[in-house]
Amino acid sequence: MTKRRFTIDAKKTPDLAAMMLATVEALRKLGGSATIQELDQEVIKQEGVTASEQAFTMPGPGNTARVNYFLGWARTHLKRGEALANSARGVWMLTPKGKTITELDQTRAIRVQVLKEERERSQAKRSAAKHAKPDDVESVDDSPEEMGWKSQLLEVLGEIPPDAFERLSGRLLREAGFTKIEVMGKTGDGGIDGVGVLRVNLVSFHVYFQCKRWKASVGAGEIRDFRGALQGRADKGLFITTGSFTSQASEEATRSGAITIDLIDGDRLCDLLKENELGVETIEQVQIQRDWFETV
Repeated sequence: MTKRRFTIDAKKTPDLAAMMLATVEALRKLGGSATIQELDQEVIKQEGVTASEQAFTMPGPGNTARVNYFLGWARTHLKRGEALANSARGVWMLTPKGKTITELDQTRAIRVQVLKEERERSQAKRSAAKHAKPDDVESVDDSPEEMGWKSQLLEVLGEIPPDAFERLSGRLLREAGFTKIEVMGKTGDGGIDGVGVLRVNLVSFHVYFQCKRWKASVGAGEIRDFRGALQGRADKGLFITTGSFTSQASEEATRSGAITIDLIDGDRLCDLLKENELGVETIEQVQIQRDWFETV
């Protein structure tokens, strides 16, 4: 393990340039491309971020773990610095520029440039606001670009009743191809909230699921407790949370010789709800390119 380059504190902002370099190195180790979850987990493993650090969350709605929030900012800075790119399916990749990054000074230079651009943009907005009507003033987005709508969705999920969240989880599994879904609710035991059957080709699996609206990270202990309730009853387990999972929880979920438990964290849950159009609507935005018409 390399020497720790950043730490996660309950209140202080971590060294973002160091997180950017760690992100580049983790992506390089993963072969140059990865999903957000794969990338975050690799950085956490690579840097030795402790379970207690992973449990720190951002204030306000969203239930976002601080380490994941600031790693989101690291990706955003690297993307604006043309060191990373991402596809419509949420896969992040190193650009030719990103492949050349090996030193902290390089990520610091990108951060300085991004901050300069942000100051200039803010000044331009303030100047425009002075001459605009109150209804014309736009609010400034202060979160990583991929987290905006997800934070709003997680806030909504945190407000619905627990039994509604369980029913929503069951509905999501049905949309994903599960059959014979039974939501147990208060009648469940051992942390089991429901059960369903998933058919893969000629084979069927009984999958028990647990769904928790947590702000904090789910640790290895919760995974072990859930697995204990599955013994002798299920082929697989599925743990759904609006929060996140510690790296230790992820390792415990796939421990050799034990029942495999698949994990769906808040970020993945938002993606699945969007993909299945469950309470999330994608509205096309049409933008007129005035400059293009001048070339006709």
